[in-house]
Amino acid sequence: MKIQEYDLIVIGSGAAGLFAAYNTSKRNDFKGKILIVTKSPFGESNSRYAQGGIAAAISENKSDSAELHINDTLKSGAGLCDEGTVRYIIENSENTIKELVSLKAGFDKNNDGEFEYTLGGAHSTKRVLHSGEDATGMVMINALCDAVKNCSNIDIMLKTMAVEILISDNNECTGLVVFNNNTKEHEIILCSNIIVATGGCGQVYRYTTNPYGATGDGVALCYEAGLEVQDMEFVQFHPTALALSENIKNRYLITEALRGEGAKLVNNAGEEFMSRYSAQKELAQRDVVTRAIISEMGKETAENVFLDARGIEPAVLLRRFPSISKKCTQSGIDITKDLIPVAPAAHYMIGGVKAGINGQTSIKGLYVAGEAASTGFHGANRLASNSLLECVVCAKKLSEDIKFENDKNTSVDGIIEKYTLSQSADNNNYSDLKNKLKEIMWKYVGIMRSEDSLKEALKEIRVLKNTIEDKSVFSTLSGYEFRNMIIVSEFIAKSALMRKESRGAHFRTDYPNQQRDAVHTIINKGLK
Repeated sequence: MKIQEYDLIVIGSGAAGLFAAYNTSKRNDFKGKILIVTKSPFGESNSRYAQGGIAAAISENKSDSAELHINDTLKSGAGLCDEGTVRYIIENSENTIKELVSLKAGFDKNNDGEFEYTLGGAHSTKRVLHSGEDATGMVMINALCDAVKNCSNIDIMLKTMAVEILISDNNECTGLVVFNNNTKEHEIILCSNIIVATGGCGQVYRYTTNPYGATGDGVALCYEAGLEVQDMEFVQFHPTALALSENIKNRYLITEALRGEGAKLVNNAGEEFMSRYSAQKELAQRDVVTRAIISEMGKETAENVFLDARGIEPAVLLRRFPSISKKCTQSGIDITKDLIPVAPAAHYMIGGVKAGINGQTSIKGLYVAGEAASTGFHGANRLASNSLLECVVCAKKLSEDIKFENDKNTSVDGIIEKYTLSQSADNNNYSDLKNKLKEIMWKYVGIMRSEDSLKEALKEIRVLKNTIEDKSVFSTLSGYEFRNMIIVSEFIAKSALMRKESRGAHFRTDYPNQQRDAVHTIINKGLK
């Protein structure tokens, strides 16, 4: 097996991973080399597809304040936010925005040269910054990719998947095993510091806004390394994804900002319905809007409802949402004249690997950032446009706090033996197995859950799990993805079964009320 050595490995090339790598590379005391490992094209991530924007309390915005943003975040989190984490991230938002602007990840401004803000769901005031009108994630990722490419001390390894984090007997990170999809070979990379920034797990569901690489890899890797996984039942379903056909599984996101600008939700009879579910109507919390849409679809036995943007001035609509307009036009929909068919889709993994603001875990040298981490910022329900903020603020903090003290030396004889002698013929059709898993998760562990549905999900997941038995070494990237999807799906179903209440993004039809005490669900190898 090929063996390399680095001072820092970053797994993933979304906003958190790129920003952490860039800022670490610029530290005056850092003289080493960084490797970014990604199984996808460089910069392909959930971050890239974030349309709405990044929430931030900017001092020039006189209608807003850090305290207002903190209160909105805590309210959405339904009792499970860590207030210290929320306060740190929001109070450090403006300086981080300034750094992004310096890297040419600019945000749209009005005619007076001031930032242009939009209103997000459950925000008490306009505070969401956006770029390219409705392409914030893409603008940010393009700028960060360019910045990283200009760093001579950062190498990039594409089409390569992290498959095992190596941990010493002293509970210290010592390296990483990867599967190089270019060569179809496993490789060892010795390293005493690893940042897991692999994003979410939307691909475990039939319908999702996430790209194909969002298979929960980081959560599975960290669990196998011995870390605790927290609050995995809280999967946020975006209420409005473009629903052109039930056969289209990866659904194009229709940003909440469209509703922030005045678009209304209507059912198949053309009736506005959100007033029946919330005083905040279209701008209620995402879980409220999502369940309202599911309710209306159920009443009509329909596959979707509609967004009506015809009340917005056409010139404003086309200027503000050019990407959505283009996508809809390609499907024969004129957003200035036609209703837009929408339905919920799996969108964001609120839970994840338990970690601090700076990404530190209980294993020395192993850090987690972005959507893969559970820092306590989002609680039980992510406030719209808070995710990109968490990515960059926590990545910045991580890059400042990370210490390069561990010894990289480790014996690799056992690792080499495992990955060279354990490979065997694999006749599984992983595409088919993945699709079966997605159907199980959508049917039994979706927006509305119950004890019966969750137990049925776990039973059927275990049947699929038996197809790979105790297999730990695979000869394809798809095999590793399926392994990780099984692990993460079990976590979501088990955690949902454990939480006998409805809170935030988690709704139990058999326990529709919220319990008084807010507690976290924890899964680790000891608890199972």
